[in-house]
Amino acid sequence: MQRLFAYGNRTGWLVLAVLVLLILLPLAAVIVQVLLPGVFFGNWELGDLSLLLEIFRRPLWYQSLKNTLTLGIGTTVFATVLGGALATVRAQWKFPAAKLLDVTVWLLIITPSFILAQGWVMFAASNGLARQWFGWDWMHSVVFTPAGLIAIMSLSKFPFAYLAVFTALEWKVDRLGEAARLNGGGPWTTWRTIQLPLLLPAYCSGAMLVFMDTVGDFGLPASIAAVFRFPTLPYSIYSALYTSPIRFDMAGVLSFYLVLLIALAMSVQFYVLRKSRFDFLNARATRTEPMPLRSGWSKWAIAAASALLVAMAAGIPFGSNLMTSITRSNGASGATLTGEHYRKLFENGGRLAGGLAHSLEIAAGAALVGLTVGFFVSYVLTYSRFALRQTVDVISLISLAVPGVVLGIGYIFIWNQAWLEKIGLLLYGKPAILILASVAGAIPVITRVLTGAMAKVPAGLLSAAQMQGAGFGRRLATIIVPLLRGALVSAAMAAFGASVFDLATTSILFPPNFMTLPVVINKAFEDLKFGYAAAATLTGGGIVIAAIMLIEWALRPKKSNRARSNRI
Repeated sequence: MQRLFAYGNRTGWLVLAVLVLLILLPLAAVIVQVLLPGVFFGNWELGDLSLLLEIFRRPLWYQSLKNTLTLGIGTTVFATVLGGALATVRAQWKFPAAKLLDVTVWLLIITPSFILAQGWVMFAASNGLARQWFGWDWMHSVVFTPAGLIAIMSLSKFPFAYLAVFTALEWKVDRLGEAARLNGGGPWTTWRTIQLPLLLPAYCSGAMLVFMDTVGDFGLPASIAAVFRFPTLPYSIYSALYTSPIRFDMAGVLSFYLVLLIALAMSVQFYVLRKSRFDFLNARATRTEPMPLRSGWSKWAIAAASALLVAMAAGIPFGSNLMTSITRSNGASGATLTGEHYRKLFENGGRLAGGLAHSLEIAAGAALVGLTVGFFVSYVLTYSRFALRQTVDVISLISLAVPGVVLGIGYIFIWNQAWLEKIGLLLYGKPAILILASVAGAIPVITRVLTGAMAKVPAGLLSAAQMQGAGFGRRLATIIVPLLRGALVSAAMAAFGASVFDLATTSILFPPNFMTLPVVINKAFEDLKFGYAAAATLTGGGIVIAAIMLIEWALRPKKSNRARSNRI
């Protein structure tokens, strides 16, 4: 016991306690709510477990579960196939649109799903841009179907599979493919029998990321609900909290099934990968370099297909937001250019300025607190001999898999206790709860960024400083922080950007009269004010991106004059 609580482990125990409070406790509260529905409000009666089976008897619950499974499985299959195929082509061959494809992948990853979904709604609505500009009356009936939503979601989520497979293709062992070709195997046979089985972990990881992000996605159903009824588990959880009376029992049961789906998907991945080995790299491995295509026709065909994909995945949603923000519909006569949507943003103390200011405040607080927590989590994982390091690592990743709506429900249960008011910690209904929820969502990103950078700093530097009498704080301030300054800035900006556009948790937890930027945009969209919503999206997003670039430029390490002179 004395060894467990020795000085070297104090940081580990402190980090573990913070992670339990921010992530594990809210998630456990959702599960406990199913077993003891009133426990968080003073009622200790055992819940009716038959309520778990009500999901198969209540039409809305069952339809939400069915839609979530349909959307999740369909998107996982198509997005994984599309992302894997694109990654294989991108890693193997050179073609004109390759860099454009890379930029689009990252753009889709960092853009909130509700903005992409709103762009599609503006394009394919009954009186949307497709009908006004091109006369495509059929677009509405094609897009707003389960198959159409799977296609939209696949175009939004394929970057997860693309990155997973593309990074796995960074190194190759040519002799494996050469042996297959010497035995008469063609390109397709070689890929199917050698490359595909060896890339199974990458495909499983990509599919897992796609599935988790799809079933927990709140942005798409929230945006689509304006023109098409397609309830999913995250949106039904949100609806349960905004009915009268509030249905905590319904939210708890639906959250339980949402977490169960993700747990089952992770179990399938572990089962598929546990019986095989995939370590095929050896001393003969070489870095993959894209090769020029021998046929000019093939090069331009691949370039054209990539450009078409980019136009559909990014061009339609972003272009629709832009065109909707600067046009006004005139009914059957078409549309005219206008700037009224942008003027309305700031008329009569418009909600955008207040919502944007609140979002920036929340994001700044989340970035600072999250960076502090993530820094010490990474330190424990990299340098500490803490016995529960693996537990710390797992908990730090849980919020990446748990949907924001589930985490928001847990925060209501934890921070809405009457006894907390006596000690000044009743956070529900206050902006502070948004900061804590944003920190929980940002910890996985911050931790992964800092852990990778911290692994490059030898532990011997810290040991040498300790031998010279430097305390714990001084070692961090004089060695770790200066060497990781660039990574710290990147991690903070990633957390800042993610917190600004977090629709799921802010929609559930935002206090009265404390609108945030995502809520302002989504409320305008729900009221069918498409032009206002598009203008708010572009204006708010532009300001946030400019702020991130300015902060990053100001805080990034600058090259010293001595380094410049030596280079010259």
